[in-house]
Amino acid sequence: MKATFRDVKADIMGKIVSGEWAPGGLVPNELDLAESYGCARATVNRAMRELADEGVVERRRKAGTRVRMAPLRQARFSIPIVRAEIEGQNSTYRYALISRAVMDAPHWLRARLQLAQGTSVLHLTCMHYADGLPYQFEDRWISLSILPQAGDADFSELGPNEWLVSTVPFSDAEIAFSATAATADLAEFLSCTQGEALFTVERSTWLKGEAITFVRQTFRPGHRMTTRY
Repeated sequence: MKATFRDVKADIMGKIVSGEWAPGGLVPNELDLAESYGCARATVNRAMRELADEGVVERRRKAGTRVRMAPLRQARFSIPIVRAEIEGQNSTYRYALISRAVMDAPHWLRARLQLAQGTSVLHLTCMHYADGLPYQFEDRWISLSILPQAGDADFSELGPNEWLVSTVPFSDAEIAFSATAATADLAEFLSCTQGEALFTVERSTWLKGEAITFVRQTFRPGHRMTTRY
């Protein structure tokens, strides 16, 4: 059986991790590797492309491929499902829709998402609970120019977070993390004191240049976010 690109990639990684191929060292060319692995050059090429994308090797035209002196590490984020996040903590999830309105996109949102004047958007505010306690306040804006079906969707039972993930993919995203002082409304929703520092995530997504949504998610006091890469 011929080696697959996964086999080739795993073996190359093993050589790098073991030190057989040292940092800064030149990697054998694709033709030689294809012969040694008994596979097509295209198979080796795919394995090397993935390793380059992951920052393990550096490819330069006419200069060959070398093991990076210091591998690049990339933090990669997927769009989390709040329900799965809460249930993954062995807590009972509950969702509540607070408000819903269709309107022309306000100026600040047009500037943020590069929307045309007069673009219609759906504005939703929601609460997510874990074991009956406030977990996250969601302030969501959805562009109806790319997702007109959102205007007819029933968000009373299913939150926009889950609906969007299951309805439309995205090609670009911008994510910002910050601390926010609790306003009077946030303090009431999240059962904290006004002015208390809260963890906030702001996320914008686009599909091939067309804005999909902007969301501001504010978490209860003490929330901690952990990611691995």
